[in-house]
Amino acid sequence: MTPLSENPFTLGVASGDPLPDSVVLWTRLAPAPHEPGNGLPADGSIAVQWELSEDDTFRRVVQSGTADAPAADSHTVHVDLRGLEPGRVYWYRFRADRWISPVGRTRTAPRPDAAVATARFGLLSCQQFDEGYYTALGHLAREDLDAVFFVGDYIYENAINAQGGARRLADPLPSFYDHWTLTLEDYRQRYALYKSDPDLQAAHAAHPWYVTWDDHEVANNYAGDISQDNDPVDQFRARRAAAYRAYWENMPLRRPQRPSGPDLNLYRRFSYGRLAQFDILDTRQYRSDQAYGDGWHAPGPETRDPARTITGDAQERWLLDGFRASTATWNVVAQQVAFSQHKETPDDDARVSMDTWDGYSASRDRVLAGVERAGVRNLVILTGDDHVHFAYDVKKDFDDPDSATLGVELLGTSVSSGFDGDERLPDWETTLAANPHLKYYDGRRGYVVVTLDPQRVRGDFRTIAKVTTPGAPITTAASFVSEAGAPGLQGA
Repeated sequence: MTPLSENPFTLGVASGDPLPDSVVLWTRLAPAPHEPGNGLPADGSIAVQWELSEDDTFRRVVQSGTADAPAADSHTVHVDLRGLEPGRVYWYRFRADRWISPVGRTRTAPRPDAAVATARFGLLSCQQFDEGYYTALGHLAREDLDAVFFVGDYIYENAINAQGGARRLADPLPSFYDHWTLTLEDYRQRYALYKSDPDLQAAHAAHPWYVTWDDHEVANNYAGDISQDNDPVDQFRARRAAAYRAYWENMPLRRPQRPSGPDLNLYRRFSYGRLAQFDILDTRQYRSDQAYGDGWHAPGPETRDPARTITGDAQERWLLDGFRASTATWNVVAQQVAFSQHKETPDDDARVSMDTWDGYSASRDRVLAGVERAGVRNLVILTGDDHVHFAYDVKKDFDDPDSATLGVELLGTSVSSGFDGDERLPDWETTLAANPHLKYYDGRRGYVVVTLDPQRVRGDFRTIAKVTTPGAPITTAASFVSEAGAPGLQGA
């Protein structure tokens, strides 16, 4: 192998999908991160050594080995470690030639039968590079968390100018980024741009992540094989295949998630001792086309059509079967778009979004019926997409405020998408009046810290005032709890 003359670890390290005895370690070699090909050969493979230690000085290394970084996988490394101790913190690093990567910290899940006293998780989504700095991620890196849920829009597909949009970069970006992503090379380089951000690298290095996608990892508001612009299906499936391949390459995911062309099985389940079961959904790949041509419309026969689905039949059966089999205190569903009803105005014929579960209300009804049949009493739904903080009670009948509350939904704001935002957006009063099950609404950037214990779930809504300039402080704008066995959000 030709010696590496420049540091190849410019995109950081990551870990993810922790099991009681396993975790995935990730890195990507990129000595020239903003050049197509990243300054590495277009074929062959580079040997990368890895170490896992019980301490951050690597005096107590417990496992080590060598993995390939193939050119065919954009020189990414996925190490699926086995034989680890449950509920343990470990540190890891990589070496290629004479270069050593930053150190990452990860944690395995507890044993399935473990009585977990408390666990804390971050909830993230929507980090458009050119609409602001990742200040929130820098703060999240310093949180004491067991893991992070990222629920969509890790990258965006839009063109980015030399100044990085709202970042107004002093060092201009290459012109390569100033076009929309269509090809495999486009998507690979978009991840390289995003992952070059130091705050994103810090957040990955600090915690293991559970990831899922939404639409912008491919293209805005796509539905299965149908693009927003109704491109020819074969053409769009080729774009989806490129996007899915780049997604797998750049995420800490296992081999079973490796895509086959335009198909990637991303929905999956994890346990966290006896405390929680995590069901991570994919509401993009299998959904029916949006009703009424997408956008916002009053509900009608199309939105209520039981033949239409947001999850696909197989994923829906898997989710409901998982509810029936669950013995966990908390059933946590991590997914992309607003689950709870969200009316634009208080009118009876108010418009709702066709891209959320409101546009697929028969799907939502089947899930809620499955929750009741399974006797799930502690349902928590974690969501992103809306670029605002929302906290909802999940109602059996959203049109009847007095109907039973079946769970709660914590919808986290964006990391940067939407620019700075504001605490109270112009529709603040109207939105709260139109949705009595909505308990909180804040339009600033940030994330949510979700704490679970056997007695309650708590959501701390963190916000920052500005993302268009770096360095803003983090504040806890609001906190809510829901008691085990008595779902419904109350101020903490």
